[in-house]
Amino acid sequence: MPDSGDVQAVRGTNQGDSQVRVYAVAPRENADPDEIVDGFLEAMTSDDPGFSTARKYLTKKAAGSWKPEQSITVLTTAPNREQADRNADPDNQGRAYPLSGRKIATVDARHAYQPISPAEYVQAIHVVQQPTGNGKGKEWRIDSLPPGLVLGEADFLRNYRSVNKYYFASGEDWVVADPVYIRQRQDPVTRMDPVTQTVKALLEGPTNWLKPAVDSSFPSGTELRKGVTTLTTDDQSTLKVPLNVRADRVGGEVCRRMAAQLLFTLGDLTSVRVEQVELQGSKGPLCRLGKGQATEFAAVRNTDQEENPYFVDEHGKLMMLDVAGKQAALPAEVPGPLGKDTAQLASVAVDRGETRAAGVGAGGRELFVSSITTDQEPSPSVLSSKAAKPADRLSAPSWDGRGDLWVADRDPAAPRLWMVPDGTGEPVRVNTPWLGDDARIESLRVSADGVRIALVVTRGERTTLQIGRIQRETTEAAPVVSVLDLQPAAPRMESVTAVSWAGPSRLVVVGREAGGVQQIRYLQTDGSTSATSVLPGLNGANSVAAPNTDSAPLVAYSGNDGIVRLAPGANWQPLVKTGHAPVYPG
Repeated sequence: MPDSGDVQAVRGTNQGDSQVRVYAVAPRENADPDEIVDGFLEAMTSDDPGFSTARKYLTKKAAGSWKPEQSITVLTTAPNREQADRNADPDNQGRAYPLSGRKIATVDARHAYQPISPAEYVQAIHVVQQPTGNGKGKEWRIDSLPPGLVLGEADFLRNYRSVNKYYFASGEDWVVADPVYIRQRQDPVTRMDPVTQTVKALLEGPTNWLKPAVDSSFPSGTELRKGVTTLTTDDQSTLKVPLNVRADRVGGEVCRRMAAQLLFTLGDLTSVRVEQVELQGSKGPLCRLGKGQATEFAAVRNTDQEENPYFVDEHGKLMMLDVAGKQAALPAEVPGPLGKDTAQLASVAVDRGETRAAGVGAGGRELFVSSITTDQEPSPSVLSSKAAKPADRLSAPSWDGRGDLWVADRDPAAPRLWMVPDGTGEPVRVNTPWLGDDARIESLRVSADGVRIALVVTRGERTTLQIGRIQRETTEAAPVVSVLDLQPAAPRMESVTAVSWAGPSRLVVVGREAGGVQQIRYLQTDGSTSATSVLPGLNGANSVAAPNTDSAPLVAYSGNDGIVRLAPGANWQPLVKTGHAPVYPG
């Protein structure tokens, strides 16, 4: 609780309950200009078909040019409508009403959410008098307004929900999640239900940020058959998707990949259970694919395998935890050089097949890789740092789903990001044009699909969470790997301590908002969040590890409590008092 400072009035806000619906009300006769502006702002938050009621607040010209589907501006709360500024209209032909607020994100026409650090939002709505329909009087109407929709965060979350579209990693046979926002219910503009909206968004192609690193198997120009606004499953939970003529010539493996993209995408919709999809061209069925068959295209193939967390014990050796039961079992020793007292590790990473591990030595200078299934002689280091101070040397490593190993060298004299092919190949220096003298990579985690990397980056006094896109090129000389177009994933957090992937497009983050206390919460990779994303607090947390699925608990390290776990619906429970650096495979 604050113990000093002035008392300030604040606007209350709800958490965007999707069960609440707003019904737009048309302007009453002879409404004053204040009512017109307030009524329009309220009507923007409704599900009114075509936003027809909202358009009644606009002049004929403005109603024709306003495109609510073009973009969404998200503010912390509903926009503040201030009193009309008469000086803003020198010709005295109307009234200008300033709108203000704190802008936190935008959503573009491709449904991509783009967060920003909270910034002042200043726009205006202009109203004029125009003749009534019968020509006997005049009514106030809006003739100038901000583009698209302007919504408070609560209204945005009430009307929209996040779904993952899936595309193939460029040149590969596994899919990558691409989160977007669609309407919770029927879309006012297209009149499509959520399932149809999701399929349409998939066919439109990946978001602009992800596009350079992924491919879609759908031929260019593929769309839903004209007039389709509803897609429902039959009694066999099969969804039949009618496509236009652009899809008529596909077949075989290409059609299976198209169907796999659809199955993964629809799997995120809790409102429908799809066990099989059938793609239909203009002349009939093209192919069918079931959920079981689609698993061959998953970034993590062994989804039935129990995920085990690992950690470094007080002697600096790698250990495994069994956290599946009500009472956690004692840590188990791991075979191989990294499981011996002589390992002296500071941090570790276990590959997704749980056959190998990478460890950074206690001084942070050298990176080692060895088997964790059989005993073998210690191998020479695969990479080393020349930095003078241990804190400036190698970060904790991370494996991607391809079997490549990633680590950052934090040497102030030569900051670099490295990728070690297959964990044992010749290290490749990753192209990082954004990593200059003012930036330092504190930690990193690579996604299972190998297309995205979560980076905790310090610039000056601020430590932020960034998501970078990984692009690979094969040349005759050597592979070229780049991390490009960093995007903020937690712009409202003033300081980020740790991050872990928690599924295809979700992260669990330890950080602190400006003026707030440390918190642990879930975030989408696009930086969006929800009212239920905050997890129970944990004092002094400085690392966190999440499984790929929800079947295993979160694991974290706290300087106060050691290694702890968080099972669904429970609070943090102690596991190991003296260990540190917990990780799940990845």
